[in-house]
Amino acid sequence: MTVAILIPARYASSRFPGKPLVPLAGADGGEKSLIRRTWEAGCRVEGAAAVHILTDDDRIAAHAQGFGASVLMTSERPRNGTERCAEALDQLDPMPDLVVNLQGDSPLTPPWFIEALIDAMAEDRTAAMATPVLPCDGETLENFRVDRRDGRLGSTVAVTRPDGTAADFTKRALPDLTGGGGGYWHHVGVYAYRPDALRLYRSWDEGVLERREGLEQLRFLENGAEVRCVPVEARGHAFWEVNNPVDVERVERLLARDGIL
Repeated sequence: MTVAILIPARYASSRFPGKPLVPLAGADGGEKSLIRRTWEAGCRVEGAAAVHILTDDDRIAAHAQGFGASVLMTSERPRNGTERCAEALDQLDPMPDLVVNLQGDSPLTPPWFIEALIDAMAEDRTAAMATPVLPCDGETLENFRVDRRDGRLGSTVAVTRPDGTAADFTKRALPDLTGGGGGYWHHVGVYAYRPDALRLYRSWDEGVLERREGLEQLRFLENGAEVRCVPVEARGHAFWEVNNPVDVERVERLLARDGIL
């Protein structure tokens, strides 16, 4: 399969304006922007034919081109990363067999998370889309608890059925996420889609659950489409996204711990 990794990035985040350009210090103290670190994470994935940053903002585009990234400009219309990926399909030539949405706030995404998605989609040619799920370690679970206690809605819980498909995604509930027990997991915000699934997504209206939770993947569930959840292993690395300003310090601590420059 040919694979294109798309990294949606927008400046006007309601929770964290200008987030893609925020600097993050690595293990040596050197700073790189959030979008650059996420792009570097995408470039480490084996089997990807292309990695593109998608944005409607000239500041993000100029910054990304400055460190050598391919940038595809999109309109201001997309309300989430999946809509932005769907719009960008028109600019992909040749059309890949698989599109991976690596969200621009995910610099700690290990390459094997995305490689597992690619393998799962190659194995199951009927699957329209897939996303990774992960058991929590103690530190990650504590971050969940602190955010819920302080009223911050950031990281997401995935609820899976026995067949491995998604039953729900939520930012509100907090069951025990330490082992995937009972079908509860830490959701990793990366998606792999067939191009036709992206086109369908673009044709659907935003649903009630999607609007309430602020989770774009719920549009698939609300329209009766299966979302395949692919369990992945951290292999001693911590995963966390930059959803709120408080997450900058958390991610910097994990970059230092994992020796990422």
